[in-house]
Amino acid sequence: MAQNQTKYSFIAEEMRSRILDLKYPLDKPIPDEMTLALEFGCSRMTMKKALEVLVLEGFLYRKRGHGTFIIKSALDAERLTIHNQELNGFTKLLDDKGVTSNVIKFEVIFPTEKIAERLNIERETPIYDILRIRSVADEPYVLEQTYMPVTVIPGINQSVLEGSIYKYIQEELHLKLASSYKQIRADKSGELDWEYLHCTKEEPVLEVEQTVYLNNGTAFEYSLARHRYDKFVFTTVNISRH
Repeated sequence: MAQNQTKYSFIAEEMRSRILDLKYPLDKPIPDEMTLALEFGCSRMTMKKALEVLVLEGFLYRKRGHGTFIIKSALDAERLTIHNQELNGFTKLLDDKGVTSNVIKFEVIFPTEKIAERLNIERETPIYDILRIRSVADEPYVLEQTYMPVTVIPGINQSVLEGSIYKYIQEELHLKLASSYKQIRADKSGELDWEYLHCTKEEPVLEVEQTVYLNNGTAFEYSLARHRYDKFVFTTVNISRH
C-alpha cells in the first residue's frame, strides 16, 4: 500500500483492477463484504466503504437480498475511456480539440464554511480561488469556479492555469486521482454566463458541482462548472433495485 493511502482506497483500487481484469464472473455477485474483509484483513465497515467508492464510480450495484454485482457496461472500453478522461479534466477530455484556458481570477483566500466542509479542511486553511473560461477552437464551453487547498496542491501559478491543472497535479506533483462526487443541475444563466459563455438571457446552463479526491482519500478540488447547454450531454445509468 502506498504511503498515506487509506486502507479503503487501496482496497477500492485493487477491486477496481480485479473487475477490469474479469476476475469475477459477470452473472454472479462478487464475494460478500465479510468474505472480502477477511481476505483483505480489514473491518467490514472499511470493506463497505471501499465498495461504496466503486458503486459511486459506476462499477458495482447492490441488489437487495441478492448481493453486489458488476455493472457490465462499466467494462465497455468506450465508457471507461470517458470515465477516466473526466477525472483527468477538461483538457484531456478534448485532447485534440484545441482547448484554451483564460484566467479571469486567481487569488489565495480563506474558505467559506461551505467550501471548507466540501474540502474537509479548517476555515483557517488557505485555498486557491480560481475562475477560468475554457474554450474549444476559440468558442467558450465552460466557466469554471475552482477551489483547491494550497497545502494539498502547492505551486499553482498563471502558467499552470493557462494549461491543464490536472496534468500538473499528475505529472509534476505525481499525485494520483481517484474519484469524484458530482451533482448536475440546470440553472438560469447569469451575468458571468452572458459575458463569458456568450449565453443569451433566455438560455439555461448546465452546472456541475463536484468534489474530487486523491487516491489517499484527500479532497483536493471543489468546483462549480457552468457548461453551455448546447455543447454537452451528460450520461448516467440507472439500475433497478427490484
